[in-house]
Amino acid sequence: MGLNSFLKIFTPSNTVFFELFEKIAANVTSMGKLLKQMVNETDINKRNSLSQSIIDMEHGNDELTHSVFTELGRNFITPFDREDIHYLATSLDDIADYIYATAKKITTYRVNPNETGIQKMAELIVQAAEQVQAAVMELRDMKKVRNITEALVKINSIENQADDVFDLSIEYLFDTEADAKEVIKKREVYQAMEVVTDKCEDVGNVIESIIIKYA
Repeated sequence: MGLNSFLKIFTPSNTVFFELFEKIAANVTSMGKLLKQMVNETDINKRNSLSQSIIDMEHGNDELTHSVFTELGRNFITPFDREDIHYLATSLDDIADYIYATAKKITTYRVNPNETGIQKMAELIVQAAEQVQAAVMELRDMKKVRNITEALVKINSIENQADDVFDLSIEYLFDTEADAKEVIKKREVYQAMEVVTDKCEDVGNVIESIIIKYA
């Protein structure tokens, strides 16, 4: 084995992890926007089409996440702790999984999502995903730590807002919906959406840990 080949084993592909994380974060934001379109769409066939697009994107996201794990096996040296890379990839994938779960519940249970609480939750999911993407984009060089911390503060604030919307929406649901089956179905949709914002906060916590160590 030549010296260059030997050194290549111990030299990190400096951009590959960042490129993958940026693609995943962009994918998550796009999924959030599709979910927002879906819950604002009155035509059930168009809603189902948007749901299928979310499903397709979730499958693509799984492949990107798998690529992160593959690169962890290939690279002896990584830009930050292997554990943090694993946590970040897993946390980002969790966001995609619960956006997918929300869309699937809406279509499977035939829930009409055209109500204020669900639409507000979808808007907050988009906002949280955009801030996650903003924070991830700054990880490549970590020169603008202030931008990252501002995004993390916004994620936390959005998650708190989502908790409030969730609580009020569930209260309103119990007060106004006479059909017990509809209550159960809609509550599951709300719960999945609330978990999306929780998972965004989890990503923020991982990123905060990374910048404390390396910024």
